[in-house]
Amino acid sequence: MTDRAIRPEVLPLGQAGVLVRFARSVSPEASAAVARFAAEAEGLGCDVAPALASVLLRFDPAQRGRAEVVEAVEGLLDAREWSALADPPAQRLWRVPVALDGPQLAEAAELAGLSVEYTRAELTGGEIRVRALGFAPGMPYLGYLPEHWNIPRQTELTSKVPAGALVVAVRQLVLFTTESKTGWRMVGRSSFRPFVKDAKEPFLLAPGDALRFEEVSAAELEALEDQPLGGARYEVLA
Repeated sequence: MTDRAIRPEVLPLGQAGVLVRFARSVSPEASAAVARFAAEAEGLGCDVAPALASVLLRFDPAQRGRAEVVEAVEGLLDAREWSALADPPAQRLWRVPVALDGPQLAEAAELAGLSVEYTRAELTGGEIRVRALGFAPGMPYLGYLPEHWNIPRQTELTSKVPAGALVVAVRQLVLFTTESKTGWRMVGRSSFRPFVKDAKEPFLLAPGDALRFEEVSAAELEALEDQPLGGARYEVLA
């Protein structure tokens, strides 16, 4: 663990932000520390926005000063060792139908050293966590897959993948909320759209949610297009 030891840094960010950076590169260890800190930082009275290796805390300067926020943050950081942590328990488990028929499924499987059949089983065989939302509104970064999925991004961008595209790289999956370019390989697609623009709560997923993909056929996925949440559903765990 010495090469992945977690050493948090507390950094100012703008006039109303404090960034707690747990590592300078993404890893399961850094993201576990992020998840644990984000859960504990909810009591600080700040807006908490976790990323893959850091947490942004936003505060109201009219209500409290930066020094007060930093003191509270450092108190949390000093209370535990941040290396080798497990994720906190998920509060929700999502089940999301997905057709694993992406145009680069075979290429991604080969890079991971797997057969296509085993790849399908592995991508639907366990839970994965929502690590962060970003790049596009409500778009989840999901991790982490086993080490053999530490496959690189493409050297050139795919010019367009559709909304609902499931793509993979660097031990993570991303579910696109909108049509987009990408350097990640498309392995599947879903009718679930985790961003609903005009809804009272437009972001359906939250960092820390657990998610399990359930494989369906192309015909079954098409039939889910008109279903609420594209057939996705969740249960509250805590």
